[in-house]
Amino acid sequence: MVGFKNRFMVMEVFLNPNRENLGGTPLIITQFNVTKAIKDSILVNFGVCGLATAMASFDIKYVNPITNLCIIRAATEDYEKVWSAITMVKNIAHVPVIFNLLDITGSKRSCQSLALKCEESKFEQYKLTVGDQLKPDEPKRMSSFLDRIKASKF
Repeated sequence: MVGFKNRFMVMEVFLNPNRENLGGTPLIITQFNVTKAIKDSILVNFGVCGLATAMASFDIKYVNPITNLCIIRAATEDYEKVWSAITMVKNIAHVPVIFNLLDITGSKRSCQSLALKCEESKFEQYKLTVGDQLKPDEPKRMSSFLDRIKASKF
């Protein structure tokens, strides 16, 4: 039996800092939002055939709405197509966003260690930014996200 080779992309999503001025509700990054935006971008830029080949192993494995970090899996043959489509995503649910690729890995283990480091540092940065307005349940939520990464359930 032949195993499938995948690439894992660790990405962060930067939201428009002026999104409150757009008049809409604030965007919460979810697995559904990110998947829809990337699929739409692949369809527009590579057509139906490109979407069909990329969707064979494409999956959003992890999304953290607190730190806006996500882990995306794609087949080795198609990860460059997915990556280029991600760079062309300009908005999610009518809110302007920018994706920043932190790293591309070939194994779950290296992706896991990188994601843990990024999540811990981004949450510390988030706590400093929010200050006294940190909700009491957010550290608990963040620890559940970290536990999800540690248990490799992404």
